[in-house]
Amino acid sequence: MKKLIIKSFLILGILIASSCESIVEDINANPNDILTTDVENKLFLTGSLLANIQMQLGHLNRIGQMYSGQLIGFSSLYSNIYGFNLSTAEANSEWNALYVGVLTNMRNVAANSSSPLLVGIAQIVEAHAVGTAASIWGDIPYTEAANPEISDPVFDSQVSVYNAAISLLDQGISSLQSASSSNLAEDIYFGGDKDKWIAAAYTLKARFSLHKKDYAAAASAAANGIRSAAGDMRFYPKASANTSGDKNLFFTILEGSRAGDIGNSSGGVESYLIQMLDASTAVSRNNAKTDETARLGYYRINSTGGSANDGVIAGTEPQNLVTYFENELILAETKARAGSLNDGLPHLNNVRAWLNSGGHLNDNHIGNPYKYEAYTAADFASGGLENADGVEAKTAFLREVIEERYVSGFGTHMAYNDARRLRKSDAAYAVPFVLVNGPNPPYPERMPYATNELNSNENAPTEDPGIFTKTEVNR
Repeated sequence: MKKLIIKSFLILGILIASSCESIVEDINANPNDILTTDVENKLFLTGSLLANIQMQLGHLNRIGQMYSGQLIGFSSLYSNIYGFNLSTAEANSEWNALYVGVLTNMRNVAANSSSPLLVGIAQIVEAHAVGTAASIWGDIPYTEAANPEISDPVFDSQVSVYNAAISLLDQGISSLQSASSSNLAEDIYFGGDKDKWIAAAYTLKARFSLHKKDYAAAASAAANGIRSAAGDMRFYPKASANTSGDKNLFFTILEGSRAGDIGNSSGGVESYLIQMLDASTAVSRNNAKTDETARLGYYRINSTGGSANDGVIAGTEPQNLVTYFENELILAETKARAGSLNDGLPHLNNVRAWLNSGGHLNDNHIGNPYKYEAYTAADFASGGLENADGVEAKTAFLREVIEERYVSGFGTHMAYNDARRLRKSDAAYAVPFVLVNGPNPPYPERMPYATNELNSNENAPTEDPGIFTKTEVNR
């Protein structure tokens, strides 16, 4: 990290004093220099929230979706990556977003702001970013990271980073509990609504506990998490359909140099996700209580770009970060694990009721058929609607919960995280997606470290461990 120059939108002038300081004091001072103290703390916020969006929804997110059977790399760069030819250079953008865009600025806000609202938001944003980083890379620099006095920060273990992120979420919740909501235009997620931030923080605690397979802690946190889709944390593109500017990140790459490179449906070739939604395929999840016609159209991505993409990656379509459906599906899984399917069933049905309201669709697709009737315990009994192969009823239920996470979580890291979490110990629940090399290992288990970090940090590994090396929580 020695060569990683910390850039915000400020310039910090440093004047080295000499023994004649009193004589020449301020002689070289530039009145145009901007110091950290000259900038309102809230002005650091928007840039960091955008950097967090890049961290959550950028290039590595799409790679994770390819490695979990949701997307296909059809050509050029993405075709190579889809075939597991993934270089360390592909991680530079997200690495920079984490350590420069989020950590540096959010720590400045947390350390220097007198506003409990700003401090709490800064703590939660940092925890969100660093928890995601631990999930995709494993061990990363954290305790010594973004410290101008340490040029070569040590790599902390994945579990310790998860624990630190969860602890920081607790700090953020505490800070916000003593704050008042205010109209904060710089907060492009929730506009300064502290209650929405608190609920999202609890859902993030549940997410990271789930990654660690600490299912009791996940259930406890989710009990206080996001309670309706109105509380979802999402990236809302600011540009209109006919103007340039901030747009859906996936739409942007297909409208640029990557047109034709990546998608999920092209020339009769469909990803596993699309096959699951298609009623005509052998792996379809449609049944007497479920009609996925509308979601199939909404999720289908034309790799050539253009106006055909009027669904999940339309230019102005919001992108999910932390959601109500995720929180409910965490509760469905963890409560069923600890008890019976009847303990988790109400939460799965809450998600199905939301789907049945059309809440997951935009105006271009809401007129197409969809149906998500409530399931009953009998549907998961041997021979039932969701248990044609006669497995144990709770296994059938958990299989459906994970399948719903796989589908509803499209566009996030959820499916990639679940694939790695469940592969070893819970294969009976995992979605049996087909990778490039077929159903047999090796499977991608992590993203490569950034080239910039490997080349500049003396505490970095001599070479990247490789994408097939399991991280600590998934060994």
